[in-house]
Parts: sequence; structure tokens; C-alpha cells
Amino acid sequence: MNRYERRPAAATEAELDYGDGEFRVIRPGAFVRCGVTGVPIPLDDLRYWNVALQEAYASPEAKMARLGIKVGG
Repeated sequence: MNRYERRPAAATEAELDYGDGEFRVIRPGAFVRCGVTGVPIPLDDLRYWNVALQEAYASPEAKMARLGIKVGG
């Protein structure tokens, strides 16, 4: 790496603007936190979020829990 190359956003938390079907990076980083569980979600693995609440979810179950919907029997 030379002095003109950007340093990677290693283990920093990103800030995103969640839209319908896509998100925009406001502050670069490697992950966001699940709004329900608090676990880190790598940006490459982010699949679930809520536009109105502007929060990410680690799994479909976490999103359903936020919506107050029980999963399973």
C-alpha cells in the first residue's frame, strides 16, 4: 500500500440509508448491526431491512420478530 491508496474500512460499522430494494452507503464500513439482535452483519450478507424504521436484520426471523409476527408452531 502506498500513501495514495485508500485504507480499507476494516472493522468499522457502516452507516446506510435503506431504500426499497437497495441501500446507499453514507459512512463506509465493513458491517451494520441487526436492529433486533445487535449482531454484526457484513455488508455482503445484508439481505433484510426496514425502510420505515431504517434498520437492518440478520435474518428473516429477526425481521418478523420486529414486526411482532411469530415464526413457527
